[in-house]
Amino acid sequence: MKEQTARAAPSFRDALRFWWKLGWISFGGPAGQISIMHKEIVERRRWMTEDHFLHALNFCMLLPGPEAQQLATYLGWRLHGAKGGIAAGVLFVLPSVFILFALSWLYMAGGGVAWVEGMFYGLIPAVIAIVAGAVKRIGSKVLKTPGLWLVTVAAFTAIFVFKVSFVIILAVAALIGLIGGKFMRERQTAAESAMEEAPPEEAAVALPPAPKGSVGRTVAISVVCLALWWLPLLAVGAWLGWGGVHFKEGLFFSKAALVTFGGAYAVLPYVSQMTVDHYGWLSQRQMMAGLGLAETTPGPLIMVLQFVGFVAAWQHPPEGWSSLAAATLGAGITTWVTFVPCFLFVFLGAPHVETLRNRPRISSMMTVMTAAVVGVILNLAVWFTWHSLWPGGGAFDVFAAVVAMASWLALERFNTGVIPTLAACAGLGILYRLAVGS
Repeated sequence: MKEQTARAAPSFRDALRFWWKLGWISFGGPAGQISIMHKEIVERRRWMTEDHFLHALNFCMLLPGPEAQQLATYLGWRLHGAKGGIAAGVLFVLPSVFILFALSWLYMAGGGVAWVEGMFYGLIPAVIAIVAGAVKRIGSKVLKTPGLWLVTVAAFTAIFVFKVSFVIILAVAALIGLIGGKFMRERQTAAESAMEEAPPEEAAVALPPAPKGSVGRTVAISVVCLALWWLPLLAVGAWLGWGGVHFKEGLFFSKAALVTFGGAYAVLPYVSQMTVDHYGWLSQRQMMAGLGLAETTPGPLIMVLQFVGFVAAWQHPPEGWSSLAAATLGAGITTWVTFVPCFLFVFLGAPHVETLRNRPRISSMMTVMTAAVVGVILNLAVWFTWHSLWPGGGAFDVFAAVVAMASWLALERFNTGVIPTLAACAGLGILYRLAVGS
């Protein structure tokens, strides 16, 4: 192979500019966000080789949490150490934090305005098409054998018919994958299915040596990250009460952060079941509207949890608090406990990325877990569709059905972008609400 002279790594300031830009343009869900990073970091800037990027992606897919944000965190860490990882991970989500906060406020404060109601009414059927597309897209990449189809059907039946916990379904799938690993085909990586295979090339940037894993490093990172994760939550509990909505939100979403394998679509059924049915923090239609909002903003789709935290606290403020003040703290504590664990997982595992290529049983485990996730997402699609087309168990909503079908055709047949589709649906919803006067 022809030798190439490695260039110097980018300066921290250059990297900061890129991560800031990425936070504003990271539309399209995990696949789109990963594709953007691949094009910019591997192909255009050549800050990392193809092989290194793919192994980093495989590592991030093994972790609970949003894989695109964790991939950005890892890449920033590999370029500039801990400060680079923190900068990349924070800037990846920061724009969406402020955008979604403003949209959440508009949703709650403007709920009695016809055009605002219409906008969110139009977004809900678009969510049906988006989630259905996710089932089709992920299923086509993963379900390559009859055994994996069986896992998907079993997962869907378990959660839809028997209401088995999402966590239990994932644990059983992981066990099946580990036990039957040697009989399973090796998983095709998300990057290979989303991008054309490119020939490996020499590194264009001389990366600094990666820190080695050690007991001391593990203990130090764990102590710092766990303190950052739990001390604010405990402070809120001591301040506003352990039975208050804010502490309960922090505790629940801390648990959710540990089981968000497979992305936001996979964990949403669990979040919906608990926040809507168990805690009663918000309604089913509010949950669906939140997903529509999260789809319109850059950053990871798991940002929908910030909307849930905002609405839950808005509707259940502590005594003497305004709804907006309560919602601001609710959104803040939810976002904090959702993303701080991501840094813990990435920083602990990052030194071991290169060993993943020699772990076929881990790959097999993830294959089976992803097949189970397809069944869970299918449950979400059925759940959303039912509650959109028969709102409140009432009459069939013809408008929602027509818009959902049109959205599906736009996204799947004509390859229209998510943002234009959502914008068109919001506009149709506004026109419809204004026309019918309700």
